[in-house]
Amino acid sequence: MEQDYFAHETAVIDAGCSIGKDCKIWHFSHIMTGSVMGEKCNIGQNVVVSPDVVLGKNVKVQNNISIYTGVICEDDVFLGPSMVFTNIKNPRSAIVRKDQYIRTLVKKGVSIGANATIICGITIGEYAFIGAGAVVLRDVPSYALVLGNPARHVGWMSEYGHRLEFDAEKVAVCPESGGKYLLKDGKVRKLEV
Repeated sequence: MEQDYFAHETAVIDAGCSIGKDCKIWHFSHIMTGSVMGEKCNIGQNVVVSPDVVLGKNVKVQNNISIYTGVICEDDVFLGPSMVFTNIKNPRSAIVRKDQYIRTLVKKGVSIGANATIICGITIGEYAFIGAGAVVLRDVPSYALVLGNPARHVGWMSEYGHRLEFDAEKVAVCPESGGKYLLKDGKVRKLEV
């Protein structure tokens, strides 16, 4: 069967993984057995995709990232350079806890900045924006902007990645797309036009 994705000659791709059409896998990356990758993903240099990881379509994984078993990234997720996922809450070298991996869900359209750390067992809502270097310890609402260590919710972002400014009616407009968003009961949703 003809390969319908690109893999650099230094990439290691184990048998038993699923790689979608038009994916690109760059230098020194390792795609492990049982992982699933949707169409048009881009896997940067020196990336490990562990067994049973699921990446949706058009996921961009920058250089120097390990995506550990238990992580699920939906479509259009951006993972910034050297960001970190964990999959055990209390790791110890002398204690094997492979049966205790904790799931982390990164929903559609999320961006995670360079050197951020995502502690396992959380859900990051659609189109949330995690700032560079943030340490995320708990669930993040859809469209939220979180920064710092520990990460704190400091604002809201549009689907195009612009900070939203809400008017007196709690409506904000994305300056790039013109999309409108409503802030109600501490949550943001995009308004249909």
